[in-house]
This record gives sequence, C-alpha cells and structure tokens, in this order.
Amino acid sequence: MADYDLAIIGGGLNGVSLARDAAGRGLRVILFEQGDLASAASSASSRLIHGDLAALERRNLLRVRAALTERDVWLRTAPHLVRPLRFAIPAHSDERPLWLLRAGLLLYDRLVPRPKLPRSATVDVTHHPLGNALKRPLGTAFEYSDCVVDDSRLVILTARDAAERGADICTGARCVRADRTEQWRLAVIDRGHRRIVTSRALANASGGWTAQVAETVLRMPLPVARIHQMSQIVVRRLFETDNVYVFQNRDQRLIFASPYQRDFTLIGTTGHAFKGDPAVVTTAAADVAYLCQAANRYFREQIGSSDVVKTVAGANMAVGPASDGGTMEVAAVRLDRRRRQAPLITMFGGEVTSARARAEHAVATLSPFYPMTPRWTATAPLPGGDFEWNRFEEQVERARWRWRFLTEGEAHRLFAAYGTRLPEVLGDAKNRAELGPYFGPDLSAAEVRHLMTREWARFPDDVLWRRTKLGLSISDEDREALALFMARGGL
Repeated sequence: MADYDLAIIGGGLNGVSLARDAAGRGLRVILFEQGDLASAASSASSRLIHGDLAALERRNLLRVRAALTERDVWLRTAPHLVRPLRFAIPAHSDERPLWLLRAGLLLYDRLVPRPKLPRSATVDVTHHPLGNALKRPLGTAFEYSDCVVDDSRLVILTARDAAERGADICTGARCVRADRTEQWRLAVIDRGHRRIVTSRALANASGGWTAQVAETVLRMPLPVARIHQMSQIVVRRLFETDNVYVFQNRDQRLIFASPYQRDFTLIGTTGHAFKGDPAVVTTAAADVAYLCQAANRYFREQIGSSDVVKTVAGANMAVGPASDGGTMEVAAVRLDRRRRQAPLITMFGGEVTSARARAEHAVATLSPFYPMTPRWTATAPLPGGDFEWNRFEEQVERARWRWRFLTEGEAHRLFAAYGTRLPEVLGDAKNRAELGPYFGPDLSAAEVRHLMTREWARFPDDVLWRRTKLGLSISDEDREALALFMARGGL
C-alpha cells in the first residue's frame, strides 16, 4: 500500500490549492517544496482578484463571468486577505474612446452573477480626490469594483488549511527522482536527509520548474509551453486615495498602480518570455523604465529608476499568448493516465483569481482512480476568514478593543494577515512588552514564533517578504537581530 494518495511537487498557489482540495476530499496528501512556500511566481502576481478587462475586450465573456464568480467566492472564503476596492481608469485622449470604456464597464457590471460590490460610474476627476494625483487635462475617469489580494499570504493560509485537513506540507524538501509503476516511488532530499515516499498519484505543480522537473525528475517529455516573466516595481506612495488606478498604455496593455503597505505604491505588471533559471528572475532595466514611463503619462509626480525601492519578479510556465503582458492567458491541467501506471497531473500557469477552481478541476480528474467526497472549497473559509467580507473594519475595531495597545495601522495589518485567528498570535497580551522584543516598529517576537511554528517560516526573508511584507520598513540592524532570533529557534 502506498504511503499517500497524492504527492505534489511545488509549493506555489497551484500546489497548495491542490493539496487543500484533495485533503478536504479525504485523500492522503503530501507536498514537497524545495524552498519556501510562495517563494517564486506566487509572490510576484498582479495581486488582483478580478474579472479581467483584457478578456472582456477580446469578447471572452464566459471567461469574464467565471472569473467574476470566483471573485465572489474569494470574498466569501478569504475576506481578510481579499479586499474590495474601487478601480479607476482615467480616460486618455490617445487611447480607447470614452464610449467604448463606458460600454465595456456596463457589460462588466452585467456579467457579475450576484452583484455585491458597487457598480461602475463616471467620475469628473477635476472635482474629485481621484484627480489630485493625476496630470491635467485628464478630466474624466471610469470607476468600477474589483479586489486585491495579499498573494503570498493566500498561499500560506491555503497550505495551512491543507495541513489542518491532514496534508503533510514539507518545505526545504526537493524531489530528485520519481519512478513510475503502479504507484510512484519518490526520492526526496528533505532538509539534508534522503527519504523515499510512495504515492498512488503525482502532481507536478512546480511553476517555472515544470519542464525541468519533467525532464530530470520524471524523465518524461517536456510540456509544450513557455516560461513567462512578470515584473512590478514598488515606489513611494504617489496618491492618497485607496483606489487602484488602471492606466491604458500606448501598446494597449493595462498597467495597475495600487496602494501597497500603507507608504508605497505597487506598479505593474509587465511581462515577456523568459529564458534562464526561474530561481534568479530579475527585473530588467527596460521593464523598470517601461513601468515608470507608463505611470508618468498619468501621474503628476514623475518617477524614474532611482525612485524604485524594490522590484518584484517571478516566472511561471504558460500556454497561449499573454492577455495584457503581465498575466498568463491560459492555465494547463493535464492528466497523463496509462495502463498499469500511476496517474500524473501536470498543472501550471493561470491567474490568482481562478486558482481554487483550477485545483478543484485537477483533483476531480483523479476521481476515476479512487473515491473521494464532493467538491467543497467554494464554501469553506480559509483559516481566519470566518466572517462577512463587509464586516472587515468592524473586526479591526474589535481587535483594537481587545488589544488596546495596538495602533490602528497595527490592528489593520494584523487582522488582514490572520483574521479571526489573530488570538493565536497575540494571545492574552495586555501590552506590547508581553509580545517580546520587536524587530522594527511592527514585528514582534510573538508573531515571529507563530510564523515559525504554524506557518513554516525558517529564514528572515520568509517572514519579511512572504508572510508580512515588512521588509520595506525594517533596518539592517533589526534584520540581523531577527536572523539571530530565528536561528535560536525563537528564543
């Protein structure tokens, strides 16, 4: 008898979504990630949960409606991670005509299955806060509703839910060989130790490494696909509103500028084909210049490469053309089934919005091989998400009332990360001192211990960039203190 029903290679959003879905259906699941969860493309996404205006422009209405349906699912199941915002498209005289933008957004409204968010509207930005950051003579903008998400925390909490449902999540574990008979026999280097694991099915969800894993580990034909790079930049905050600006660029791509970690603006994305090692993806100077120029067409405050405080880049496998230069157009879920051989799922590409449904479909392909319970992820909240999405601010105020030493910004950040699971982090602390030493202004020892014991954090970057995004505000001295604290096991 095999050790597991399903083994998964890759700890990005696709891999952990597979693990969560399968574990919740009663399968014995193990996931191997050679580094940290969300350490590659899953933490370099567009951060959008949306219906995809680019797909709307290509008249792919079924795809838009499906994505908008998933947007509602995320609002219901991850209301602490997924935040509804108003998106604003300034009308530029050199781009799409006003009537086309307005008609498109009216159709976008009609495609929403069960409207929960405000509908689109036309705004005179000369007398509206939206216009304060914009150049003149931009006088009209179109507002509509969509959502943003903390992409890397979405991965972490999906993995945590999978673990709570019985899945084994192994980080720092690299699968080096897979032999296929009636079951899979996997050789894994797990934090320096070699182990053998057997499984009735295998999923290759290794993102940018999909082809490399197929060739060197599975020793099978390479999937017909390409590696696509996505790049974004972070600059100081360029506007005071909580809107996301959507800029039409000269090449018809849509560039998004969104609030990021209170004091910054995230601008992206640009994308192109990538060749090389996905582990060392970097943002080229040309990509930085492209994004700066796109923003400078609209914002009064001009930016250049010297204003970029961080670049964000990742690479993933993709099939088909890119929809807007920054996201993969088509995801792939392929089942390889052969007589007297264990099944293989290959899964790559796709946007954050469709990740849950993509995993649901992938796990369903295994139903002919062994029984499983019905689909369930559309209604089950992620850890900390058991509250109504429109009660977010009320929940933040409750947190401030319970832990009165928290500032408004601290309470907002912590609840957005942990939701109703926040007591697991702060416990019954009555003051900041009871949380232990702080690493920078916001990161307490209590939170770091929680991330190490419950969320697989091993190194400072795991904490600072993928679980908290506090790397932008921490000093070198505090970072060194954090590294020492973690090396001592949180002591």
